[in-house]
Amino acid sequence: MTDRHIVLEEIDPVVFYGVGNAHLQMMKALHPKLRIVARDNVMRVLGDEEHIDEFARRVEKMRQHVVKYNRISEEDILDIINGRSTKDEAVKGVVVYNISGRPIKSRSENQQKLIDAFDKDDMIFAVGPAGTGKTYLSIALAVRALKEKTAKKIILSRPAVEAGEKLGFLPGDLKDKIDPYLQPLYDALEDMIPTAKLQDMMDKHVIQIAPLAYMRGRTLSDAVVILDEAQNTTSAQIRMFLTRMGWNTKMIVTGDMTQIDLPRETRSGLREAMSILKGIEGISFVELNKKDIVRHKLVTRIVNAYEAYDKQIKEQTNESIDKN
Repeated sequence: MTDRHIVLEEIDPVVFYGVGNAHLQMMKALHPKLRIVARDNVMRVLGDEEHIDEFARRVEKMRQHVVKYNRISEEDILDIINGRSTKDEAVKGVVVYNISGRPIKSRSENQQKLIDAFDKDDMIFAVGPAGTGKTYLSIALAVRALKEKTAKKIILSRPAVEAGEKLGFLPGDLKDKIDPYLQPLYDALEDMIPTAKLQDMMDKHVIQIAPLAYMRGRTLSDAVVILDEAQNTTSAQIRMFLTRMGWNTKMIVTGDMTQIDLPRETRSGLREAMSILKGIEGISFVELNKKDIVRHKLVTRIVNAYEAYDKQIKEQTNESIDKN
Protein backbone atom coordinates (compact mmCIF):
# COMPACT_ATOMS: atom_id res chain seq x y z
CA MET A 1 0.00 0.00 0.00
CA THR A 2 1.30 3.44 -0.98
CA ASP A 3 1.00 6.56 1.18
CA ARG A 4 1.23 9.85 -0.74
CA HIS A 5 0.75 13.52 0.10
CA ILE A 6 -0.75 15.87 -2.50
CA VAL A 7 -0.21 19.59 -1.90
CA LEU A 8 -2.86 21.97 -3.25
CA GLU A 9 -0.80 25.02 -4.23
CA GLU A 10 -2.08 28.47 -5.30
CA ILE A 11 -5.71 27.81 -4.31
CA ASP A 12 -8.03 28.24 -1.35
CA PRO A 13 -8.62 24.69 -0.01
CA VAL A 14 -12.08 25.74 1.24
CA VAL A 15 -13.12 26.34 -2.40
CA PHE A 16 -11.56 23.03 -3.47
CA TYR A 17 -13.16 20.91 -0.73
CA GLY A 18 -16.53 22.65 -1.02
CA VAL A 19 -19.01 23.88 1.58
CA GLY A 20 -19.14 21.37 4.41
CA ASN A 21 -16.47 19.35 2.54
CA ALA A 22 -19.11 18.38 -0.05
CA HIS A 23 -16.58 18.18 -2.90
CA LEU A 24 -14.17 16.15 -0.78
CA GLN A 25 -16.90 13.66 0.15
CA MET A 26 -17.78 13.36 -3.53
CA MET A 27 -14.14 12.62 -4.43
CA LYS A 28 -14.03 9.95 -1.75
CA ALA A 29 -17.25 8.37 -3.05
CA LEU A 30 -15.89 8.33 -6.61
CA HIS A 31 -12.62 6.69 -5.48
CA PRO A 32 -13.78 3.94 -3.10
CA LYS A 33 -10.49 2.01 -3.36
CA LEU A 34 -8.55 4.88 -1.81
CA ARG A 35 -8.44 6.27 1.70
CA ILE A 36 -8.37 10.07 1.46
CA VAL A 37 -7.70 12.40 4.40
CA ALA A 38 -7.46 16.19 3.90
CA ARG A 39 -6.14 18.87 6.21
CA ASP A 40 -5.63 22.47 5.09
CA ASN A 41 -3.97 22.34 1.65
CA VAL A 42 -2.58 18.80 1.97
CA MET A 43 -4.39 15.61 0.92
CA ARG A 44 -3.07 12.29 2.26
CA VAL A 45 -3.98 9.36 0.02
CA LEU A 46 -3.49 5.67 0.83
CA GLY A 47 -4.00 2.81 -1.64
CA ASP A 48 -2.50 1.06 -4.65
CA GLU A 49 0.04 3.18 -6.50
CA GLU A 50 -1.82 2.89 -9.82
CA HIS A 51 -5.07 4.20 -8.30
CA ILE A 52 -3.23 6.98 -6.48
CA ASP A 53 -1.52 8.08 -9.72
CA GLU A 54 -4.89 8.35 -11.45
CA PHE A 55 -6.39 10.25 -8.51
CA ALA A 56 -3.41 12.63 -8.39
CA ARG A 57 -3.83 13.43 -12.11
CA ARG A 58 -7.50 14.22 -11.57
CA VAL A 59 -6.77 16.35 -8.50
CA GLU A 60 -4.22 18.35 -10.49
CA LYS A 61 -6.81 19.03 -13.21
CA MET A 62 -9.29 20.11 -10.52
CA ARG A 63 -6.65 22.31 -8.90
CA GLN A 64 -5.87 23.97 -12.24
CA HIS A 65 -9.60 24.54 -12.74
CA VAL A 66 -9.82 26.35 -9.39
CA VAL A 67 -6.71 28.41 -10.17
CA LYS A 68 -8.29 29.58 -13.42
CA TYR A 69 -11.95 29.97 -12.45
CA ASN A 70 -11.74 30.59 -8.67
CA ARG A 71 -14.42 27.95 -8.16
CA ILE A 72 -15.37 24.35 -8.93
CA SER A 73 -18.76 22.65 -8.90
CA GLU A 74 -19.79 19.03 -8.47
CA GLU A 75 -20.64 19.00 -12.18
CA ASP A 76 -17.10 20.21 -12.98
CA ILE A 77 -15.63 17.44 -10.81
CA LEU A 78 -17.66 14.81 -12.67
CA ASP A 79 -16.62 16.27 -16.05
CA ILE A 80 -12.93 16.20 -15.07
CA ILE A 81 -13.10 12.67 -13.68
CA ASN A 82 -14.90 11.47 -16.81
CA GLY A 83 -12.43 13.24 -19.11
CA ARG A 84 -14.93 15.77 -20.46
CA SER A 85 -14.44 19.51 -20.99
CA THR A 86 -16.11 21.67 -18.36
CA LYS A 87 -18.71 24.25 -19.38
CA ASP A 88 -16.41 27.13 -18.39
CA GLU A 89 -13.83 26.04 -20.97
CA ALA A 90 -16.27 26.88 -23.76
CA VAL A 91 -16.31 30.60 -22.87
CA LYS A 92 -14.11 32.59 -25.25
CA GLY A 93 -12.22 35.86 -24.85
CA VAL A 94 -12.02 35.73 -21.04
CA VAL A 95 -9.11 37.51 -19.33
CA VAL A 96 -9.68 35.96 -15.89
CA TYR A 97 -12.57 34.88 -13.68
CA ASN A 98 -13.54 36.74 -10.53
CA ILE A 99 -13.93 35.05 -7.14
CA SER A 100 -17.57 34.23 -7.94
CA GLY A 101 -16.58 32.56 -11.20
CA ARG A 102 -17.89 35.41 -13.37
CA PRO A 103 -15.82 35.89 -16.55
CA ILE A 104 -13.97 39.19 -16.85
CA LYS A 105 -13.64 40.10 -20.51
CA SER A 106 -13.82 43.14 -22.77
CA ARG A 107 -17.22 44.77 -22.95
CA SER A 108 -16.45 47.28 -25.68
CA GLU A 109 -14.25 47.70 -28.74
CA ASN A 110 -11.80 49.98 -26.93
CA GLN A 111 -11.51 47.62 -23.97
CA GLN A 112 -10.56 44.90 -26.44
CA LYS A 113 -7.94 47.27 -27.87
CA LEU A 114 -6.43 47.51 -24.37
CA ILE A 115 -6.25 43.70 -24.14
CA ASP A 116 -4.69 43.46 -27.62
CA ALA A 117 -2.19 46.21 -26.79
CA PHE A 118 -1.11 44.36 -23.65
CA ASP A 119 -0.46 41.22 -25.68
CA LYS A 120 1.51 43.17 -28.31
CA ASP A 121 3.52 45.87 -26.51
CA ASP A 122 5.41 46.27 -23.25
CA MET A 123 4.12 49.75 -22.34
CA ILE A 124 0.52 50.86 -22.66
CA PHE A 125 -1.13 54.20 -21.95
CA ALA A 126 -4.88 53.84 -21.35
CA VAL A 127 -6.82 57.07 -20.86
CA GLY A 128 -10.52 57.72 -20.53
CA PRO A 129 -13.27 58.97 -18.22
CA ALA A 130 -14.41 57.33 -14.99
CA GLY A 131 -16.16 53.98 -15.34
CA THR A 132 -14.57 52.85 -18.61
CA GLY A 133 -12.91 49.89 -16.88
CA LYS A 134 -9.34 50.91 -17.63
CA THR A 135 -8.02 50.21 -14.12
CA TYR A 136 -10.12 47.10 -13.50
CA LEU A 137 -9.23 45.55 -16.85
CA SER A 138 -5.55 46.43 -16.41
CA ILE A 139 -5.47 44.63 -13.07
CA ALA A 140 -7.28 41.65 -14.64
CA LEU A 141 -4.53 41.47 -17.28
CA ALA A 142 -1.90 41.57 -14.53
CA VAL A 143 -3.64 38.79 -12.58
CA ARG A 144 -3.80 36.70 -15.76
CA ALA A 145 -0.05 37.16 -16.29
CA LEU A 146 0.56 36.00 -12.73
CA LYS A 147 -1.66 32.94 -13.15
CA GLU A 148 0.02 32.05 -16.46
CA LYS A 149 3.45 32.62 -14.86
CA THR A 150 4.53 35.11 -17.54
CA ALA A 151 5.13 37.53 -14.65
CA LYS A 152 6.43 36.86 -11.15
CA LYS A 153 4.79 39.81 -9.45
CA ILE A 154 2.28 42.63 -9.76
CA ILE A 155 3.19 46.16 -8.70
CA LEU A 156 0.38 48.71 -8.43
CA SER A 157 0.95 52.38 -7.76
CA ARG A 158 -0.86 55.71 -7.54
CA PRO A 159 0.25 59.27 -6.88
CA ALA A 160 -0.98 60.42 -3.46
CA VAL A 161 -2.51 63.70 -4.58
CA GLU A 162 -5.13 65.29 -2.36
CA ALA A 163 -8.55 65.95 -3.86
CA GLY A 164 -10.04 68.24 -1.25
CA GLU A 165 -8.38 66.92 1.91
CA LYS A 166 -4.82 66.93 3.19
CA LEU A 167 -2.84 63.86 4.17
CA GLY A 168 -1.88 65.46 7.45
CA PHE A 169 -5.52 65.78 8.48
CA LEU A 170 -6.20 62.08 8.06
CA PRO A 171 -5.87 59.84 11.16
CA GLY A 172 -3.24 57.15 11.68
CA ASP A 173 0.33 56.51 10.59
CA LEU A 174 1.71 56.91 7.05
CA LYS A 175 0.21 53.62 5.83
CA ASP A 176 -3.20 54.57 7.24
CA LYS A 177 -3.00 57.95 5.52
CA ILE A 178 -2.00 56.48 2.15
CA ASP A 179 -4.32 53.45 2.04
CA PRO A 180 -7.44 55.47 1.11
CA TYR A 181 -5.71 56.52 -2.13
CA LEU A 182 -4.95 52.88 -2.95
CA GLN A 183 -8.35 51.42 -2.00
CA PRO A 184 -9.67 51.16 -5.58
CA LEU A 185 -6.71 48.91 -6.37
CA TYR A 186 -7.44 46.72 -3.33
CA ASP A 187 -11.11 46.53 -4.40
CA ALA A 188 -10.23 45.23 -7.88
CA LEU A 189 -7.79 42.64 -6.52
CA GLU A 190 -10.29 41.42 -3.92
CA ASP A 191 -12.77 40.81 -6.73
CA MET A 192 -10.32 38.56 -8.59
CA ILE A 193 -8.29 36.74 -5.93
CA PRO A 194 -9.72 34.94 -2.86
CA THR A 195 -9.04 36.91 0.34
CA ALA A 196 -6.72 34.38 2.01
CA LYS A 197 -4.69 33.90 -1.17
CA LEU A 198 -4.48 37.67 -1.79
CA GLN A 199 -3.20 38.30 1.73
CA ASP A 200 -0.60 35.56 1.30
CA MET A 201 0.55 37.09 -1.99
CA MET A 202 0.85 40.52 -0.41
CA ASP A 203 2.74 39.13 2.59
CA LYS A 204 5.20 37.47 0.19
CA HIS A 205 5.41 40.66 -1.94
CA VAL A 206 4.14 38.83 -5.01
CA ILE A 207 1.58 41.64 -5.15
CA GLN A 208 2.80 45.06 -4.08
CA ILE A 209 0.73 48.21 -3.71
CA ALA A 210 2.57 51.43 -3.02
CA PRO A 211 2.41 55.19 -3.58
CA LEU A 212 4.36 56.49 -6.56
CA ALA A 213 7.01 58.09 -4.32
CA TYR A 214 8.07 54.60 -3.19
CA MET A 215 9.11 53.67 -6.76
CA ARG A 216 12.21 55.89 -6.76
CA GLY A 217 15.48 53.97 -7.01
CA ARG A 218 13.86 50.64 -7.94
CA THR A 219 14.30 48.53 -11.08
CA LEU A 220 11.09 46.63 -11.75
CA SER A 221 11.74 43.31 -13.53
CA ASP A 222 9.62 40.20 -14.23
CA ALA A 223 6.49 42.12 -13.35
CA VAL A 224 3.32 43.78 -14.53
CA VAL A 225 3.45 47.34 -13.24
CA ILE A 226 0.37 49.56 -13.24
CA LEU A 227 0.37 53.29 -12.56
CA ASP A 228 -3.19 54.40 -11.89
CA GLU A 229 -4.51 58.01 -11.85
CA ALA A 230 -1.42 59.09 -13.78
CA GLN A 231 -3.04 62.38 -14.73
CA ASN A 232 -2.04 63.51 -11.23
CA THR A 233 1.68 62.92 -11.75
CA THR A 234 4.13 65.72 -12.38
CA SER A 235 6.57 65.59 -15.30
CA ALA A 236 9.39 64.49 -12.99
CA GLN A 237 7.27 61.78 -11.31
CA ILE A 238 6.10 60.05 -14.47
CA ARG A 239 9.58 60.25 -16.00
CA MET A 240 10.96 58.60 -12.86
CA PHE A 241 8.26 55.91 -13.01
CA LEU A 242 8.66 55.03 -16.70
CA THR A 243 12.42 54.64 -16.33
CA ARG A 244 11.96 52.01 -13.57
CA MET A 245 11.14 49.45 -16.27
CA GLY A 246 13.32 46.34 -16.15
CA TRP A 247 13.59 43.06 -18.08
CA ASN A 248 10.44 41.04 -18.83
CA THR A 249 8.21 43.82 -17.54
CA LYS A 250 4.99 45.26 -18.85
CA MET A 251 3.77 48.69 -17.77
CA ILE A 252 0.23 50.03 -17.96
CA VAL A 253 -0.35 53.72 -17.28
CA THR A 254 -3.97 54.77 -16.77
CA GLY A 255 -5.52 58.18 -16.30
CA ASP A 256 -8.48 60.49 -16.78
CA MET A 257 -7.62 63.90 -18.21
CA THR A 258 -10.91 65.34 -16.90
CA GLN A 259 -9.95 64.66 -13.27
CA ILE A 260 -6.63 66.41 -12.77
CA ASP A 261 -6.16 67.39 -9.12
CA LEU A 262 -2.77 69.05 -9.50
CA PRO A 263 -2.30 72.75 -8.71
CA ARG A 264 -3.32 74.91 -11.69
CA GLU A 265 0.26 75.95 -12.47
CA THR A 266 1.47 72.30 -12.57
CA ARG A 267 1.39 70.50 -15.92
CA SER A 268 0.10 66.90 -15.93
CA GLY A 269 2.96 64.48 -16.41
CA LEU A 270 0.64 62.06 -18.22
CA ARG A 271 -0.33 64.62 -20.84
CA GLU A 272 3.31 65.50 -21.40
CA ALA A 273 4.48 61.87 -21.56
CA MET A 274 1.85 60.93 -24.14
CA SER A 275 2.97 63.83 -26.31
CA ILE A 276 6.68 63.02 -26.02
CA LEU A 277 6.40 59.24 -26.45
CA LYS A 278 3.88 59.10 -29.28
CA GLY A 279 5.21 57.11 -32.21
CA ILE A 280 7.81 55.16 -30.24
CA GLU A 281 7.87 51.46 -31.15
CA GLY A 282 6.73 49.16 -28.35
CA ILE A 283 4.38 51.72 -26.77
CA SER A 284 0.60 51.59 -27.33
CA PHE A 285 -1.94 54.32 -26.67
CA VAL A 286 -5.57 53.35 -26.02
CA GLU A 287 -8.25 56.01 -25.65
CA LEU A 288 -11.52 55.01 -24.03
CA ASN A 289 -14.63 57.20 -24.14
CA LYS A 290 -18.21 57.49 -22.92
CA LYS A 291 -19.28 54.49 -24.99
CA ASP A 292 -16.95 52.30 -22.92
CA ILE A 293 -18.48 53.19 -19.54
CA VAL A 294 -19.57 49.98 -17.82
CA ARG A 295 -20.82 51.38 -14.52
CA HIS A 296 -24.37 52.41 -13.68
CA LYS A 297 -26.11 54.16 -16.60
CA LEU A 298 -26.19 57.37 -14.53
CA VAL A 299 -22.39 57.57 -14.77
CA THR A 300 -22.65 58.17 -18.53
CA ARG A 301 -25.23 60.92 -17.96
CA ILE A 302 -23.04 62.53 -15.29
CA VAL A 303 -20.01 62.49 -17.61
CA ASN A 304 -22.10 64.05 -20.40
CA ALA A 305 -23.42 66.76 -18.07
CA TYR A 306 -19.94 67.72 -16.86
CA GLU A 307 -18.57 67.76 -20.41
CA ALA A 308 -21.34 70.15 -21.44
CA TYR A 309 -20.63 72.31 -18.39
CA ASP A 310 -16.88 72.40 -19.08
CA LYS A 311 -17.56 73.35 -22.70
CA GLN A 312 -19.86 76.17 -21.59
CA ILE A 313 -17.30 77.53 -19.11
CA LYS A 314 -14.57 77.39 -21.76
CA GLU A 315 -16.74 79.30 -24.25
CA GLN A 316 -17.59 81.95 -21.65
CA THR A 317 -13.91 82.32 -20.78
CA ASN A 318 -12.97 82.72 -24.45
CA GLU A 319 -15.70 85.33 -24.93
CA SER A 320 -14.43 87.26 -21.92
CA ILE A 321 -10.86 87.19 -23.30
CA ASP A 322 -12.03 88.40 -26.73
CA LYS A 323 -13.91 91.33 -25.20
CA ASN A 324 -10.84 92.42 -23.28
